[in-house]
Amino acid sequence: MVNTGMQLISFTCAVTGWIMAIAVTALPQWKVSAFIGSNILTSEIKWEGIWMNCIYQTTGHMQCKTYDSMLALPPDIQAARALMCLAIFMGWLSCTVSCCGMKCTTCAGDDRRAKAGIALSGGVLFIVTGLCVLIPVSWTANTVVHDFYNPNVPTMHKRELGQAIYLGWASAVILMISGAVLSSTCPLLERRGRYRRGYMGRSFANSPALAPDPPKPITSNSVPLKEYV
Repeated sequence: MVNTGMQLISFTCAVTGWIMAIAVTALPQWKVSAFIGSNILTSEIKWEGIWMNCIYQTTGHMQCKTYDSMLALPPDIQAARALMCLAIFMGWLSCTVSCCGMKCTTCAGDDRRAKAGIALSGGVLFIVTGLCVLIPVSWTANTVVHDFYNPNVPTMHKRELGQAIYLGWASAVILMISGAVLSSTCPLLERRGRYRRGYMGRSFANSPALAPDPPKPITSNSVPLKEYV
């Protein structure tokens, strides 16, 4: 079983990964414009997120516009919206459940078995949250790479991986590792060992005492009679 300090560190890292997932959802830098042509001097950079697209100019001015129709979006963007919103909700639920199951809290009283079960549930929820972040980020990255190397896609429509993709990968890894550490606090094997030792102790205590063997009679074949004279 991990100690309280390791549990606090893993919970703090999980909350940090959840905050990073919220930032990934809001950032528009999922796809950025690719500079492939010979002219490296560009006056604007295009960003595409799951909620809006932005144009950043070298003068420091930026214009953003939300998408007009949700049904007109590509499948990866629609799936990213749903899964990222689900990840935010699952992260909030994971934080709430994990707080109740930590050793430094008094939510479940002194029942260590109940607190371990709650901590296990919180860790599993954090792992599910990490998967909900990893799937849309990896799907979008695969789409960007596929379109970049597709010769049928015009050069002006090619995109590269934005900062939000890398931040999403880091968030997913932190969430899943932290959830795995929290899940390791379940003392299942320890409970089984205690039960077995207690059962063996009770079996010896409750077993009936064996009657002693009756004394064997002294025969002439075993002891010489001259020793008793």
